[in-house]
Amino acid sequence: MFIQPWDAALDDAEWRAWIADGHDFGVLSVNGPPGRAPVVVPTHFAVDGTCLLVHLARPNPVWKAIEAGPGVTFTVTGDYAFVPGPWRAKPGAPPTEGVPTSYYAAVQFTCRATVIDDPEAKAELLRHQLAHFQPEGDHAPVETGRPPYGRMLTGIRGLRLDVTEVRAKFKYDDHKPVEQRADTARRLTERATGLDSSTAAQQLRRLDRIGPWKT
Repeated sequence: MFIQPWDAALDDAEWRAWIADGHDFGVLSVNGPPGRAPVVVPTHFAVDGTCLLVHLARPNPVWKAIEAGPGVTFTVTGDYAFVPGPWRAKPGAPPTEGVPTSYYAAVQFTCRATVIDDPEAKAELLRHQLAHFQPEGDHAPVETGRPPYGRMLTGIRGLRLDVTEVRAKFKYDDHKPVEQRADTARRLTERATGLDSSTAAQQLRRLDRIGPWKT
């Protein structure tokens, strides 16, 4: 993932807060055997310290790929929008000279994958995930000897992804003039399609922290 200096995370706290703010669905990419296309799996995940926790169906082809090489990438994207060219034209230039772009946030984790097959370890992984996704606790106990989860554990395998590197990108034209960035956020809010509103919120958040871009 290419990251311009003005698109980089301002600190680790920025990307950590973004992930914690409901960005818990991403794409697991595994190289697999040489000469084969990478195996790519969209999935929810939960954070456990410096690890990501995932579970997938046992027939998933990702397991053979991980056996061939446990080095994997997990990518999370969000708060994205298409920005038309006229919105990005230089001040004083004709609107048609503006070049369109995409705004988005992305966090890319480089990880080492460990497969979890022990029934109790899988149950603990599910308990951790449910604590994140259903904190109300309105579900049956996740125990190896009790339904409904007990009999389903054989059909899944767990993945512990130990994070070795994080690269974060927040692409919101932070090198553009303050007035232009604020105007683009206004236009996104008014257009209000797709993720326009959350994209505008990210742009304004970065604008408040960065102000005019300085090299």
